[in-house]
Amino acid sequence: MQLVDQLTTDAEPHYEIEQELYKKYEVKRGLRDLDGKGVRAGLTTISKVSATQIVDGREVPAAGQLLYRGIPIEQLVQGFITHDRFGFEEIVYLLLMGHLPKADQLAQFKGLLTDYQELPNHFNSGVIMKMPSDNIMNTMAKCVLALHAYDPKPDDTSLPNVMRQCIQLVSQFPSLAVFGYQASMYFRNDKSMFIQKPDPKLSIAENILYMMRPDGKYTRLEAKLLDLCLVLHAEHGGGNNSAFTVHVVSSSGTDTYSTVAAALGSLKGPKHGGANIKVMEMFEDLKQHCPDWEDEDALREYLKGLLRGEGFDHSGLIYGMGHAVYSVSDPRAVILKSFVEQLSDEKGCHAEYQLYATVERLAKEVITQNRKIYKGVCANVDFYSGFVYRMLGLPMDLFTPIFAIARIAGWSAHRLEELINCRKIIRPAYLSVAEPQEYVPLEER
Repeated sequence: MQLVDQLTTDAEPHYEIEQELYKKYEVKRGLRDLDGKGVRAGLTTISKVSATQIVDGREVPAAGQLLYRGIPIEQLVQGFITHDRFGFEEIVYLLLMGHLPKADQLAQFKGLLTDYQELPNHFNSGVIMKMPSDNIMNTMAKCVLALHAYDPKPDDTSLPNVMRQCIQLVSQFPSLAVFGYQASMYFRNDKSMFIQKPDPKLSIAENILYMMRPDGKYTRLEAKLLDLCLVLHAEHGGGNNSAFTVHVVSSSGTDTYSTVAAALGSLKGPKHGGANIKVMEMFEDLKQHCPDWEDEDALREYLKGLLRGEGFDHSGLIYGMGHAVYSVSDPRAVILKSFVEQLSDEKGCHAEYQLYATVERLAKEVITQNRKIYKGVCANVDFYSGFVYRMLGLPMDLFTPIFAIARIAGWSAHRLEELINCRKIIRPAYLSVAEPQEYVPLEER
């Protein structure tokens, strides 16, 4: 490693690019304009994310909107909540098929998901339990790539075959995540391991809790909150990092398993799917520094310290606050918050819920007062989702995998959309700013 460190030190200056060059050549860093708007890279009918409205001919910030196939997320959630049913399977159908299912279509689709739940013979012992990782997202990526070997038509990119592969992955993701976690606990952490196959009578949300808990028991409210989280994380426009990854990789003509493994690698990052873990870690640090959760002056000073880079991880960020698109509100966070209080009452965590609500309110004030921002700031869905998962007794190692269990629905839809509509490989231009050099013979260097 000493030699590698020396090589890295020598190489690093040759990679650095002057920051002013990005402005000079009008390069959109992160594919975003300076005002935060994303550079238009494609078209989609799968979902829409918006946070502005036109008033007197001007575009102004507005409450955030999220639409799946043109239907507001609030209406979709209200639809299954009103009838006290689980909604994730219905949302998967909507995203994949483009329309809401009739009752018989939904029942048939749920049956198909059940048929595909079972992992291949000996997959648990032959793949999941061999070389288990301490990061379950890596385990899931390994498993997805291994499923290629069990597929009779792995490289067939015809639409029916890709649809079959996608539905199968939606069904199998919960088992890959939970079994991967159990293997990690046993082989890497010397804990007990128990494997419970999914129950075909249960919904995907119920099965996650059933497979995770030794007694297989859970309350109706617990399962409904987890189901809601899956619905809210199922899709978020083509411009998010992992969905764009699906489009880029699919455009090369590669197989479904390689595409989904790439998306998992994208989602794993703390700037994307791992954000709710950072929120949880930040709150644990806050509790140590502010033992009186009702002392708003102390909480406010702690948050100011975060912005100055003086606290927690010294990043200068208040995790869970702010979003690339939303400014007034994140509709997912608004919906989730309205149900979180119910679960906090059931779990005896109401005081902690109040802490979250207080920090959300104070953080908006502190950021607005201490940062020059081009748009408003609001809590995003990650602010509350980690709190929900912890109240459900889910380990932090599974927070991002649960995100993946939900987002495979959106990834699948984006893969089908890319295969149907686009015929060119996605290949954006990069401008070289390297200085010309003459070759120097080895003996003269």
